[in-house]
Amino acid sequence: MQIIKGKTNFDFIGKRKIALFISSVLNIGVIVGIAIFGFNFGVDFVGGTLVEVKFAAATTAEQVREGAVKGGLQEPQVQGIGSADDNNFILRMGGVTQLTAENEQAAEAAVRGLGEVVSLTKNLDTGIINVRFKTPMDPESIKAAVVASGTGVTEVTKLGEADYQIKAEGMAAKVTSALKTGLNGADFEVRRTDYVGPQVGKQLRNKGIMALLWAMLFILIYVAFRFDLKFGPGALVGMLHDVMMVAGYFLITRREFNLTSIAVLLTVIGYSINDTIVVYDRIREEMIKYKGKPLPEIINIAVNDTLARTILTSGVTALSLIGLLVYGVGEIFDFAAAMLIGIVAGTYSSVYIASPMVIWLDEREHEKEASGGGTPMKAKPA
Repeated sequence: MQIIKGKTNFDFIGKRKIALFISSVLNIGVIVGIAIFGFNFGVDFVGGTLVEVKFAAATTAEQVREGAVKGGLQEPQVQGIGSADDNNFILRMGGVTQLTAENEQAAEAAVRGLGEVVSLTKNLDTGIINVRFKTPMDPESIKAAVVASGTGVTEVTKLGEADYQIKAEGMAAKVTSALKTGLNGADFEVRRTDYVGPQVGKQLRNKGIMALLWAMLFILIYVAFRFDLKFGPGALVGMLHDVMMVAGYFLITRREFNLTSIAVLLTVIGYSINDTIVVYDRIREEMIKYKGKPLPEIINIAVNDTLARTILTSGVTALSLIGLLVYGVGEIFDFAAAMLIGIVAGTYSSVYIASPMVIWLDEREHEKEASGGGTPMKAKPA
């Protein structure tokens, strides 16, 4: 079976200026959008608590959100997963424990109200309050006072004669309690609970960014070694273009940007360079075959020669992603949607970003050569 019969002769490179202009506008728009609005970072990167609950009766995300707020939660993020009949929801809350920036002052005031305090320290990341009273206190009284202030307490441990450690409950317990209160005892079960501390989230975010940068650097080195130093910048700019397009998906849709999103970007980088390498390899072959022809014409021939392969490869990959889009939910849906955008962008950038960069660098090289410096582009033996 042949998707394209015979040799095509489309003038792809002739439209490169229009394509570069559109791509530049889109990329600048994404960069400005990120600077102004930022991403909707998930629990993986900003820290917090994720609780997945399933209701026995028909319930909507809006009802769950209203019930959570009514039960005492502040600005919970509620997302339905699965079909509407599943009644399955994910609630995301900032903070790992119930000792948060909003209620730490109330908890401290409750502790100080029990007696004279010599010293008191709080750690919002771990949800622990260390306090030293002037005289010994009853641990149960301390626990009752903090709970009454709005912060759940797991235990109060006596460390010394008048030293105590108060450990706050996890945020998941507050989410469960708020739902029961706000939804009048609705029947539901907690299926999953995830905690990520703010410090861990920051480390994951930084390492994810470093993973992207290292991947691009080594790919750039490989392309420069495999072909020619002048081919490397085109591959790098093409990868950056594809990353920005996928980032634009998360920016515009406000879908959660988390570790799965980093996996998408790394996969798109790999896919993008794979398609670019195929085009570059054919360009190098054509440069040897058609010595003396202008480089834009050679690149046009190479792109047309690889057109059938590009359509088949991208099409088959897109088919598998369409299946995930139809049946996938939550992070699986986001992965498939972002990957589909990345595949389209990667195929486009190989023709209209990476290849024109080679032409531009070659033109600069010829200008230097004409002025007495530089060396003309030569293809390495196939």
